[in-house]
Amino acid sequence: MSDTPVYTSDTIIALATPSGIGAIGVIRLSGPDAIALVNQVFAGKDLSIQHTHTIHFGTIREGNQIIDEVLVSLFVGPKSYTRENVVEISTHGSAFIIESIIKLLIRKGARPANPGEFTLRAFLNGQLDLSQAEAVADLIASNSQASHQVAMQQMRGGFSGELQHLRDQLIHFAAMIELELDFGEEDVEFANREQLKGLIYQIQRILHRLIQSFEQGNVMKNGVPVVIAGKPNVGKSTLLNALLNEERAIVSEIAGTTRDTVEDEMIIGGLRFRFIDTAGIRETVDIIEAKGVERTHEKIKQAKLIIYLVDPEQNVKEIETQVKYLNELDIPFLVVVNKRDLVSAEFEGELSVISYRLSDNRQQTTDNRQQTTDNRAQTSNLIFISARNKDGIDLLKQEILRKINLHSINTDDVLISNIRHLEALQKTEDSLNRVLINIDNPITSDFLASDIKQALYYLGEITGQVTTDDLLETIFSKFCIGK
Repeated sequence: MSDTPVYTSDTIIALATPSGIGAIGVIRLSGPDAIALVNQVFAGKDLSIQHTHTIHFGTIREGNQIIDEVLVSLFVGPKSYTRENVVEISTHGSAFIIESIIKLLIRKGARPANPGEFTLRAFLNGQLDLSQAEAVADLIASNSQASHQVAMQQMRGGFSGELQHLRDQLIHFAAMIELELDFGEEDVEFANREQLKGLIYQIQRILHRLIQSFEQGNVMKNGVPVVIAGKPNVGKSTLLNALLNEERAIVSEIAGTTRDTVEDEMIIGGLRFRFIDTAGIRETVDIIEAKGVERTHEKIKQAKLIIYLVDPEQNVKEIETQVKYLNELDIPFLVVVNKRDLVSAEFEGELSVISYRLSDNRQQTTDNRQQTTDNRAQTSNLIFISARNKDGIDLLKQEILRKINLHSINTDDVLISNIRHLEALQKTEDSLNRVLINIDNPITSDFLASDIKQALYYLGEITGQVTTDDLLETIFSKFCIGK
């Protein structure tokens, strides 16, 4: 990818702000004729002689007819997002005005932009690498503090810089091995094999850390799936409504009301959580309800956290069986007791023993069980609430954050959140494993060179140093038009 802009012959145009009526709309153009085209319809200063990064007031006219009073922002290439000439026209937010101006400039010679074409041009012109370009889309889609931080960190090049450092070191050894091939008959060794092994071990540690970070990065980007599970009529839908502070799920005294999963999202502590209210877990002859129970088990296995809701009317042995099942899933879970105003001392004691015995925090003692109703302590998996009265909901949210424990992650560290990047890193790791195997076996340098080149190829796929037209089309087709 060259630092010299790859100037295109056409000029593209699109609405950069969301469609619909608003206070303003911003129309964006990029290309060699962007300034000249707007200058043809702009009544104000001569835009062709104005400095970059300046704003000018005037009117857009078609002949003698004024379409709108506008502000025109100039970004003269290469000092622009795309490194081409870029013009942004700020108009009043009338759909009629915006459509009229866009159609006028298309008649003057502009072309409607494809999805993501502005960012594609930024990539082709060396303004961004491919992983940074993908982070632009993630930044636009971010809807929590955590997802914003991950996208911003990648867009600012932290991930790219780390990968480039790895590639540079591998390229050096690849060049030395290629040199050995040129002197094959003389049996010389320019690439020290022990140093190469040391480098690969070092790179693999970094790759392993990046690969391991995907789970956290993906959760921070897409949200934490939390399943609310339990028997019918224990208050799962009421709890969902209490967490969201709205009537999202239907609440009824009739057992089995929820036949399918109900999902909604909220932000807790800067993280996005996807709460999933599920059908009650019980044996049933109702075909539709049985299908709902089946989906409940599927959702439970996909969750990052399970809220297992119980109430004082349940049999403690039955609860113990369910808690053992949750323990075997190896998924973090919280046992939440609803209708806490009805909890007897006997029920609380039996439940606390179960929770303590199966808890992931066995250091606590059963002496901690004697607490007041409004300020009950819990073992690491036991919380008392009243979903209907919204008592204990704030405590539950705190425990949800504690259990997920994503705040222990430093978002200044490099985190990957893109499945394409994960797959490329895993393929890089596989290629380097083959290099290590071949170093310790009597094998010719050309096989070593081939495996190192393969690792370089996969690393280059992430940043765009290796691309195909199909790959670019797949990535940028997911962008919104105008970005």
